[in-house]
Amino acid sequence: MADLLSRPLIEIARALRENQTTAQGLLEQAIGRHERFGERLHAYLLWAPDKGRAVASAADAAFAAGVIAGPLQGLPISIKDLFAAEGFPCFAGSSRPLPASPWEEDGPLVATLRRQLGVITGKTHMVEFAFGGTGLNSHHGAPRNPWDATAHRSPGGSSSGAGVSLIEGSALLALGSDTAGSVRIPASMTGTVGLKVTLGRWSTEGVVPLSYSFDTPGLLARSVTDAAYGFAALDPALGDAERFLAKCGMLALDGIRIAVDDPFFWDSCDPGIAEAAREAVDALAREGAVLRPAALPEAAEAYAVFLEGGVSAIELRSFLDQELPDWLDQLDPIMASTVRGAEAPSARDYLARLGRPRTLARRAVPRFDGIDVIATPTLCITPPVLSEIGSPETYLAANRRIVRNTFAVNYLGLCGITLPVGLDRAGMPVGLQFIAPAWAEQKLLAIALAAEQVLGTVRERLGTPPLLAA
Repeated sequence: MADLLSRPLIEIARALRENQTTAQGLLEQAIGRHERFGERLHAYLLWAPDKGRAVASAADAAFAAGVIAGPLQGLPISIKDLFAAEGFPCFAGSSRPLPASPWEEDGPLVATLRRQLGVITGKTHMVEFAFGGTGLNSHHGAPRNPWDATAHRSPGGSSSGAGVSLIEGSALLALGSDTAGSVRIPASMTGTVGLKVTLGRWSTEGVVPLSYSFDTPGLLARSVTDAAYGFAALDPALGDAERFLAKCGMLALDGIRIAVDDPFFWDSCDPGIAEAAREAVDALAREGAVLRPAALPEAAEAYAVFLEGGVSAIELRSFLDQELPDWLDQLDPIMASTVRGAEAPSARDYLARLGRPRTLARRAVPRFDGIDVIATPTLCITPPVLSEIGSPETYLAANRRIVRNTFAVNYLGLCGITLPVGLDRAGMPVGLQFIAPAWAEQKLLAIALAAEQVLGTVRERLGTPPLLAA
């Protein structure tokens, strides 16, 4: 089957099961994409074609014997460098690998992937210890955003290589993590789909922590269809991925209640962002979705907590002090001062910063009465040129804007998804974010899938990224 990599995951999985193609052949296509674009895009810290070939061979042997290990069998998948995985050193974006025990031992999510004979293509680049949304990394360099063929723009972070690996075509799903938007930010900036699940839905065991209080594993995909398939495949509570996808696909937009126009999310966006997001929302309304002006005031209050310092730096400093005490001296200079300063807040200050989001989360629950999802631009900022944010001051200002529209989903205990809906005036992707209550991933995915059927996938709506066409 020619150009199999461009097909939806569910079709590729069926082709593998029905012996219309092989996992080894699929992987070789993915390897070919990396050989063509990898040096230019710089998505991977560790590219592992030989390890992938061994698993693909095992997947083919299982198919030949009539054994189906799971819905991810034979599919190429990239994992962020903060996921522990046997046989792969874990740098967490730092300058040297973390101790092999426990950081080269499969955690639950990676173990689920391996049990299904999913093919790990490698470990993707990230911001050091996931502390930031720009993609900058002074140790290993930043991946390139493929939507600008001339300037080196932010690919988003902290899962900076994840979206790039999907656009490159070397992976069909990508594991990332999301503490303040680190799945949705790179997905939005690269024109892919990013799913942030409810805190506690997926285990963080085997994932290098940034914030014990807010870390969540997440998933990036080329389409909502693929994201729904991958979500069900990785979530032990859901069972059959094809049935889950079919169930999500039964929802129609007619009557779906979408909250819009909260000034916190929609105002002060860079040129073309709010316009593209609003055009997409209006297209959904023409198909029967009901738009309701509604606000989530707790989002602005949660953001104020973040601007005061939040808890991530304190909890990262705690992890480093306990587990990696000699790491402080080698941290990226841009983040080092913040992490060093995290020893200053008192226990009282820390507990107060934790308590406020919990209060805000309780207050936010009734905001969803009478609506199904809240729609916002995923980001308010065009992906910045990295050379323009290389100082601590410019970096901090850019990072604050990057997380503005994503941060509240984490602090308010919600789930969210971003899908690509257009280009801004700089020609960079614009994401539309849907926010739903905790544990409402199935409805969230069903609404996003219905929206994608109206709006189209990234390829249908945005075309080919200029760096891949050059």
